[in-house]
Amino acid sequence: MYTTSWCGYCVRAKTLLQSRGIGYEEIPLDDDDPSFRQKLHDLTGGWTVPQVVVDGVPIGGYTELWRLDREGRLAA
Repeated sequence: MYTTSWCGYCVRAKTLLQSRGIGYEEIPLDDDDPSFRQKLHDLTGGWTVPQVVVDGVPIGGYTELWRLDREGRLAA
């Protein structure tokens, strides 16, 4: 999961995964690199954080993660 320290939705995504007992790797993008959004887009196709990648496939951000959980597909 690509995150920044100042992102509230990043905190929510991490909390959701932790509450379900699902491990994740956090890749912080807080290195004061002004081009971090371009890097993020190149890696995931998204401009905002968090960007969640599952098995190499970008699934989107917090909202998409929440939907998977709500539909019972997150654990899968």
